[in-house]
Amino acid sequence: MARRASEAAGDRRRSTIREVADRAGVSVATVSRILTGSYPAAPSTRARVMRAVKELDYVANAHARALAGTPSKSIAIVLNSVISPHYAHVAQGVEAQAAAEGRLCLIGTTGGDPERELAMVKFMREQHAEAVILVGNVVADDKYRERMGQYARALAAIGSRLVLCGRPSLGPDVPAILVEYDHVGGAFAATSHLLSAGHRRILCLGYRAGYTTVEGRLTGYRQALAAHGVPHDPTLEVEGTMERHEGYRMMTERLAAGDRDFTAVFAINDLIAGGAYRALAERGLRVPDDVSMVGFDDLPPAPDLNLTTVHLPHEEVGRTAVRLALEHEARGGAPPHVTLGTHLVVRDSVRPLLR
Repeated sequence: MARRASEAAGDRRRSTIREVADRAGVSVATVSRILTGSYPAAPSTRARVMRAVKELDYVANAHARALAGTPSKSIAIVLNSVISPHYAHVAQGVEAQAAAEGRLCLIGTTGGDPERELAMVKFMREQHAEAVILVGNVVADDKYRERMGQYARALAAIGSRLVLCGRPSLGPDVPAILVEYDHVGGAFAATSHLLSAGHRRILCLGYRAGYTTVEGRLTGYRQALAAHGVPHDPTLEVEGTMERHEGYRMMTERLAAGDRDFTAVFAINDLIAGGAYRALAERGLRVPDDVSMVGFDDLPPAPDLNLTTVHLPHEEVGRTAVRLALEHEARGGAPPHVTLGTHLVVRDSVRPLLR
């Protein structure tokens, strides 16, 4: 008897989507569409498919269980990395608000790869997450925007929501919620702080073409120069990624190239500032006595370095993303667009330039 029970359990485990289709009298494609929620189906067809799912105990993915009447409540967050303090703090905000709302969290990382991000969003949709929250930089070309727009519409069609955190809109007709930082305003304030202290040769570390977060901060840097009547010098914009070792590399190479042609540094984020700080120290240069410096994010290592930087409400962005997604699911209407403010945290890394 035990053997028969075991064999029966083995048979159930071997149930396939084709068997479900045969029992329901529909095509495999129809079963797949019903289980993924990617295409409308007549109630009678859906009922036949779900009855076959139950009879065959076909539970190969979360959709069968969810559509069979035991939906899991979940929020998905897709970000570049879980190591970076910025992403970790935003993820903590998402997790905290999701827990407060009685939801579980699904998390995926992309390494900044647009193709992987698209695949991750597709996967999270297949898991029937109530919201898919995207955080961080991405190279958003036309092909990417078109495909992500399609996913946003597919999510909306099943009652889910795409939320973009810290990145621009995909277009006016794309049903995506936007939660942004004021990257431009924050960078304008940080650069203006240096300019007000008399600095005119300000090295910008971390330029990277096509990356949305970086471009916003670079725009603020350039706008501040223009507002103070300082000519834009592209040779002061150094390309690199937003990592500490890259800050060290960029500063090391700049100092090795010849006489120091700058008196201050605007680092695109605090990790870059930390690496640049170390490179300066190795060459006997002190912050702020020899070189003034400002960063962006107000995350480690900024407090330890006594670094003047732009504060971002990281956890509040995560919490806001979850709240807006769930509220919008309940109320409907046009997707909201929220911009959270930034402010400059003045510490002791900027020295007025003697004139």
